[in-house]
Amino acid sequence: MAISDNSMGLILAMSSSAFIGASFILKKKGLKRAGASGTRAGVGGYTYLLEPLWWVGMVTMIVGEVANFVAYAYAPAVLVTPLGALSIIVSAVLAHFMLKERLQKMGVLGCVTCIVGSVVIVIHAPQEHTPNSVQEIWTLATQPAFLVYGAATLSVALALVLHFEPRYGQTNILVYLGICSLMGSLTVVSVKAIGIAIKLSLEGISQMAYPQTWFFMTVAAICVITQLNYLNKALDTFNAAIVSPVYYVMFTTLTIIASIIMFKDWSGQNASSIVSEICGFITVLSGTTILHATREQEPAPVGTVTWYVSGDSVKGVDEELLISLNRTDYYVQ
Repeated sequence: MAISDNSMGLILAMSSSAFIGASFILKKKGLKRAGASGTRAGVGGYTYLLEPLWWVGMVTMIVGEVANFVAYAYAPAVLVTPLGALSIIVSAVLAHFMLKERLQKMGVLGCVTCIVGSVVIVIHAPQEHTPNSVQEIWTLATQPAFLVYGAATLSVALALVLHFEPRYGQTNILVYLGICSLMGSLTVVSVKAIGIAIKLSLEGISQMAYPQTWFFMTVAAICVITQLNYLNKALDTFNAAIVSPVYYVMFTTLTIIASIIMFKDWSGQNASSIVSEICGFITVLSGTTILHATREQEPAPVGTVTWYVSGDSVKGVDEELLISLNRTDYYVQ
């Protein structure tokens, strides 16, 4: 019996989540090892490129992303993207055992909630209309609504990179993950376009001669490199059990919005199915929120300077020095 496109997309998305969830932990361990012997990625170092374990995590992530890439060619983003919640469960469980980042009892409830929400989304996922050519996808990408979304996304990402990242990147997780998520939403629509082009080409309708295909490939490559850079910084600076769920919530929300605008995923669905999908998505978000709320704080990295200031003695501290360190904790008595 032939497997439907949605079923194939579901299988690939679940496999992708398992690989990607494991890759978070492997890369985190690699970053910790690299940080112990050189400049940490969180402050601009690249010694992790010499760490074999980081590369194992990188290869694992690539395998997961390839499975995810193919999944988008078979199923709509409103089905594939929310299933990324399974990677949160994988990474949370592995972090509990491999990184000693304890998973609380409420965290287990968060994992179960994510699974329930994912099941609801799968049941009510729409059947997708596959474009007949990359030119048709280009028409969708150049419609005014999506051009506005793309311009807004790039503007906010640039503001985060140029203004907020130097000032708040080490203290606010939303800066690094905001950049990753914004660029990620553009990555997904580009990857989906590439996946459809490859699928059509394999069916005998070659799309490789069209410049639009290569444009989507270029956009995807730039966005992926940007995502990896800032995701590494986020993983090195913050607890892995925090990075995974927060990244998932932001990335999934923006990706679904981008996909709905560009590919009209909800077109033709009745109100009941759309509401069910939204409820499933909210359920998944609730699960990730529970995981986030029950996390343990990341211990201070080796080399962090901590100042204990009592009373008015703070007036004698060189404020410029404290600002330049940018990793200082203050305990005012």
